[in-house]
Amino acid sequence: MNHPVSVARPWKEAVESFVHPRVLSMLFLGFSAGIPSLIIFSSLSLWLREAGIERSAVTFFSWASLGYSFKFVWAPIIDQLPVPWLTRTLGRRRSWMLLSQIAVIVSMVFMALVDPAAGDQSLGFMFLGAVALGFFSATQDIVIDAYRIEAAVAELQAMMASAYVAGYRIAMITAGAGALYLADLLGSSQGAYSYSAWKTTYLIMAMTMVAGVATTLVIREPEQNASREKVVTDYAYNARFFGLFVLSLGGFLMMFHYSGIMLTGFENIMKQVTGNDYLGGFIMETLRLCLSVVAAVAVSEICIRAGLAKREMVIKTYVEPIGNFFQRYGKNLAFLLLCLVGLYRISDSVLGVIANVFYQDMGFSKTEIAAVSKTFGLIMTIIGGFVGGILSIRYGVIRILFFGALLSSATNLLFMVLAAHAHHMPLLYCVISLDSFAGGIASAAFIAFLSSLTDISFTAMQYAIFSSLMTLIPKIIGGYAGTMVDSLGYPVFFFITAIIGVPVLVLVWFAGKYLAVRHS
Repeated sequence: MNHPVSVARPWKEAVESFVHPRVLSMLFLGFSAGIPSLIIFSSLSLWLREAGIERSAVTFFSWASLGYSFKFVWAPIIDQLPVPWLTRTLGRRRSWMLLSQIAVIVSMVFMALVDPAAGDQSLGFMFLGAVALGFFSATQDIVIDAYRIEAAVAELQAMMASAYVAGYRIAMITAGAGALYLADLLGSSQGAYSYSAWKTTYLIMAMTMVAGVATTLVIREPEQNASREKVVTDYAYNARFFGLFVLSLGGFLMMFHYSGIMLTGFENIMKQVTGNDYLGGFIMETLRLCLSVVAAVAVSEICIRAGLAKREMVIKTYVEPIGNFFQRYGKNLAFLLLCLVGLYRISDSVLGVIANVFYQDMGFSKTEIAAVSKTFGLIMTIIGGFVGGILSIRYGVIRILFFGALLSSATNLLFMVLAAHAHHMPLLYCVISLDSFAGGIASAAFIAFLSSLTDISFTAMQYAIFSSLMTLIPKIIGGYAGTMVDSLGYPVFFFITAIIGVPVLVLVWFAGKYLAVRHS
């Protein structure tokens, strides 16, 4: 993979990359990734509510999305193990991609065949289907990210990311508003539940995944994989490796589950101490995550001492990907880059926590907010993404990374203007459009930058770590958003969200400077 400090390219080459076959393929793969994600996060909860399921049980289904939060745990499996027969036929990335897509389709069909209103047993089957969908959808995300990074040179990464985001956004409409529209059209609504309507809707949503399957069969395996060493065919080694992973994952999940029960009192204490439910909850979840990691490490150590697995397996799987990053960039530069990864989207993320509440406080209805954000906001995000991709090729990723961070911070100041005008629809359109456009540019450059930081030997694992890290600090600070608004007011809060983006500009400048020197 080439370095992110790429040289400027002619405009013709930048525009032509828009229709590059690998770029176009990411549009469909992004769509394939977005469909199951929105099924879990949006449509499923409404189906359950229409079926008469209690709110407490509906929220319990949010556990189905845990796979997205912990996908770095099994990302090494994607890097290390082959899929029997498929890997020899399709290659390492395409085989895992096809397997995960088929599993997603099977999970959605399974859910479609279960009526959650038929009783507790049916609701249990629905939960199992949702958990399976979340797991295989997160697995698909891991593979697509790895494929995107390996399938094209660094100069194309921004456009690949732009196409992926565009496909994902289109899927959000399809599996979000589209699924709800279908269920309503087929005769199901609040107070007039129809299982057949939701069954047909989910079967149709499963059919849309054919776009991803067809794309997987058409695209070529990345050349880097084709030229790499042969896939390990020692099935005894692979079985022991997989067994070690399953046992460690079991320890991780059991600790995560039971720690949530045991630490309920601690969470309440943290919420009272911090005076912020978001921050208290975040501290609680962080502690649960740490305890779960310790449990997984303990299980791995027990397996090693019992002779069920070799220590080299663990080192190669989890230690080497991290050590490789620090070895390639050196300790100082590596920490600088990690700081940049963790802070880059902080301005947008912190503001995003309170955005919908702000719109409501300004007198906008839910319908008005949804109409603006799902039309102009969506369109401008897609346009911004492709503009960011073209500019990254023309001027280099680092320059557009800086430009995107600057725009993201600057557009937060527009919310100060909106705060001074209650229920001003033209201004709402303007602010959301510009903010979404800036976010699209920043996202395209940032994803391209993250992609270039990975090593071909540990693509899935390293990118999974980066994608988890980039939400950590914004979540911590975002927990204080409500408290800050209550004490300072919206205008001052928005000014602060713009100011906290300034250190990011400094980090981008230093990163570009040191990376340029290192690779000159």
